[in-house]
Amino acid sequence: MAAGGKRVSCGLDFVSPSDITNALQIATEAKYDFAAMPIAHPRHKRDFSGNSQARRLTAFTRADLILNSSDWSTLIVGKISPHIDLDHEDRLLRQESENMLEQELSFAGHLGLPAVLAPLRKNNTNFARVLHNKVLVSPSNQARYHVWLHLPMISPKTESSQFEREVKEEDTDDTWHWWNNFRSTANFEKKLSLALELTADLPDSVDIDRWLGEPIKCLVVPTHLFMTNKKGFPVLPKSHQVAIRQFLRQKTQILITGTQRHQHYKHYQQYMEHLWQVGYEADPVMQFAQGYEDFLQFPLQPLMDNLESQTYEVFEKDPVKYTEYQRAMYLAILDKVSLEDKDSKIITLMVVGAGRGPLVRAALAAAEKADRKIRVYAVEKNPNAIVTLQCLAEEEWGDQVTIVSCDMRDWDAPEKADILVSELLGSFGDNELSPECLDGAQKFLKDDGISIPSSYTSFLGPIQSSKLYNEVRSCRERDKPYYTSFEMSYVVHFRNRTELAEPQALFTFTHPNRETPIDNRRYEVRNFPIKCDSVLHGFAGYFETVLYKDVMLSINPATHSPGMFSWFPVLFPVQNPINLKKGDNLEIHFWRCVNRTHVWYEWCVTKPLAGAIHNPLGRSHNIGL
Repeated sequence: MAAGGKRVSCGLDFVSPSDITNALQIATEAKYDFAAMPIAHPRHKRDFSGNSQARRLTAFTRADLILNSSDWSTLIVGKISPHIDLDHEDRLLRQESENMLEQELSFAGHLGLPAVLAPLRKNNTNFARVLHNKVLVSPSNQARYHVWLHLPMISPKTESSQFEREVKEEDTDDTWHWWNNFRSTANFEKKLSLALELTADLPDSVDIDRWLGEPIKCLVVPTHLFMTNKKGFPVLPKSHQVAIRQFLRQKTQILITGTQRHQHYKHYQQYMEHLWQVGYEADPVMQFAQGYEDFLQFPLQPLMDNLESQTYEVFEKDPVKYTEYQRAMYLAILDKVSLEDKDSKIITLMVVGAGRGPLVRAALAAAEKADRKIRVYAVEKNPNAIVTLQCLAEEEWGDQVTIVSCDMRDWDAPEKADILVSELLGSFGDNELSPECLDGAQKFLKDDGISIPSSYTSFLGPIQSSKLYNEVRSCRERDKPYYTSFEMSYVVHFRNRTELAEPQALFTFTHPNRETPIDNRRYEVRNFPIKCDSVLHGFAGYFETVLYKDVMLSINPATHSPGMFSWFPVLFPVQNPINLKKGDNLEIHFWRCVNRTHVWYEWCVTKPLAGAIHNPLGRSHNIGL
């Protein structure tokens, strides 16, 4: 059942195998990782009449002795009987369905199955209530399995409507609403996932992107979708190949279902493996972020805390950031020293927040490439990083570099700098207090001096992600108020999320800052047109920075610097998910607040529904100056 890695996790669906052991052997020999089988035997009748003795003595499925416990717990996904309908109009059928469901789920827990597959219908409120109360939150329930809700990407009603001449939008079924109703009723429980079935007709790209923001554990691929190529092997249409690759990037598992229409079931598995290998890209960001997808991290507070050696080492591995910094410094040095003055003029370059010296190395390399003379000051407040800088100065840099152990805001520089270089940016641009630090350091920058970076802008965009919403909810601490985890920002490498609108520019800071007096407080209002029916779970934060002239770095999806992984985006959650309709105007108010000791953010959604302000007065999270 392991998903991800360097191969696709693929399962085979059995409608009703006569021999479970033989069926599992067929799946294993065909290189499938798991098999989906009914929990109840279709030939075994169940009596839910008043005779409790008869009910206890009636077997409704095969014994657990057929397989050993390790096979049950790793290789089998149990399927709930398709005729169970807890929302049927008939009261007796509803009650019988509830008894059957409870019986099958109990046996699934007894077997230790990793997951159960349950069909999801349009009307599912009672089903969601029963599943939520008896399985997901019941204190007496010891089951560890996840529930995969099986539904088609396009409903049969919508597929059939394409043959009608006039179809009103309200007459079609959007299966996403089936799921949204269910998960809302079940309180967004973490154990709920989707088994989304590909249909012959695919929805448009906006709807597929919306599904990518849902907790899809399994993509169900019917065999009737496959065509036969010239060599007799199964292939899928191009549109389905593109869709599957999108889901495979999120480590979604595949479940092959339907009759065998080609020589062997193994060919379907081999084809899925082919799609995975072809679609797999050796992306440095993906490789670096392996294991950190949708994992919440607290932003760094480098002014209050000294970074560890391991943190420095991770940042220094970025193949893009320091190359671009060196290019920016090269251009700045050329602008500061003309060709005629290159032998006589020595410029002063200060690196504030030097860390373990990567920017110092880049500065020296830029000066060498430009064939200009520079004098470098490396300013660093972390006494542990100073040890490294002093060793490098003694062994490599010599008198060309002066090491300064001091907070840049308190340093009394012996001379003013021609170029001031820093790497104080956070995932939201200003969230690691770059404005406050550089405003304090610009006192030793010449009036015509150059600051690298020269400006940076934060970006904000609405997102949908049940996965991240549940991650934030699970961060709640017992001794703190319930709202605390939703009033914090988190650094996270997004994977299982959908952008509901294009990110928009929010706050911009420019250096050197010549305003009088300097005020780094900000307040902006942004409006986002929503592309499709969806649920708002929070806002994603990004940034762009102009280092110098045309040299820039960005984690904004529209302009992302290829191969750069020094920064992951930031998440600003909302406490209560908001249902949105296509065409809605989503309005958010966002503040950057500053006092003598702290900086914090506040945010509030006002349209289409007004909500409470998050993090007022920095009560849940702030950044220390």
